[in-house]
Amino acid sequence: MTPSPSAGSPDAPRRVLVVDDDPTVSEIVCRYLSAAGFAVERAPDGLAGLHQAEENRPDLVVLDRMLPGLDGLEVCGRLKAAWAVPVIMLTALNEEEDRIDGLEAGADDYLAKPFSPRELVLRVQSVLRRNAPEPAPGGPTEVGPFSLDLAAHEVRMFGVPLVLTAREFDLLAHLIGRPHLALSREDLLKSVWGWDFGDLSTVTVHVRRLREKIEVDPTRPLLLNTVWGVGYRFDPSPLGASGSAQQDAGARR
Repeated sequence: MTPSPSAGSPDAPRRVLVVDDDPTVSEIVCRYLSAAGFAVERAPDGLAGLHQAEENRPDLVVLDRMLPGLDGLEVCGRLKAAWAVPVIMLTALNEEEDRIDGLEAGADDYLAKPFSPRELVLRVQSVLRRNAPEPAPGGPTEVGPFSLDLAAHEVRMFGVPLVLTAREFDLLAHLIGRPHLALSREDLLKSVWGWDFGDLSTVTVHVRRLREKIEVDPTRPLLLNTVWGVGYRFDPSPLGASGSAQQDAGARR
């Protein structure tokens, strides 16, 4: 995997690829991002966006949901399969199901059109901050069957590395540091995403995706439990007789 050209050069501007077939929207977005200090490239459709992303490895992709040729969801899925690049999706569809589709495809954030370009810049900055690696001062953290290493950006379950997106890693790392505490979706949105406001379904979707990777039966979770009327609670220790089953599940991942 070729690193982003800005990797290893702390003074280089972060690189953002804007993929949008609307030249007016693309021009405005690029102008605001450039003014904020980002190195910006643009692509007019999904296929061109994939080619440019593969060639230049941007630090973040701003991606339109509705694109000619390759749909934005397909582009997002292919990008995420290639490497853990953060993606902010733009959509003219303001229905909840359409926003959830984007999150299911792996998008880290989304904005509905029409949107404020200044808000987009803030979202880009927030997503990049959340995806920046942080050193682990005390080495790996062991909680139940989980081992968290922030410096290596790795979580192991029963010794087996979990394959997580950047946001799934952030969410699980936050939960591992707060076992047995009931956390509201508002708390998680602010602590993990860095948002003081936003669509709470963002949290719901990521919890569901995380359950699919750590639970034997995601429909009957043992580790990441719903606290009705509150939010979610991470219970890593009461595995009981299901521990071997959980270990088998981790090995399959």
